[in-house]
Amino acid sequence: MKILLTNGPNLNLLGIREKSIYGNTSFEDYFQTLKQNFPEIEMEYFQSNVEGELINKIHERGFDYDGIIINAGAYTHTSVAIRDAISGIKAPVVEVHISNILTRESFRHESLIGPACIGSIMGFGLDSYRLGIEAIKGYIKSK
Repeated sequence: MKILLTNGPNLNLLGIREKSIYGNTSFEDYFQTLKQNFPEIEMEYFQSNVEGELINKIHERGFDYDGIIINAGAYTHTSVAIRDAISGIKAPVVEVHISNILTRESFRHESLIGPACIGSIMGFGLDSYRLGIEAIKGYIKSK
């Protein structure tokens, strides 16, 4: 099984930025933990602050990977283009968020990409990614 984990803008600052919301751990460190916890899964990690690069990676992996986990960051609330990219691929996509976006500023309450995904997980810190992987595994088993 191959899964792409994709992070959008400012998530390269995890462990540094707004620790009260996002915690003290960098995603690179957490990614190593995920790989140890799921040795049977080939995982790739990609982060970009650029919308078009995220879309290109979704297109690139969306037809030959078994699933995609995406935390689109602020693009969650603004990007019709990322939503369209998700809609256009065959791989199932799970939207994840470290914080519970529904408890934050009102402009964060709507996800444009969520309706194109098989599901959304939010509010469990970095563990949202592990839950996303479990969700993809379960989704694939049910097919």
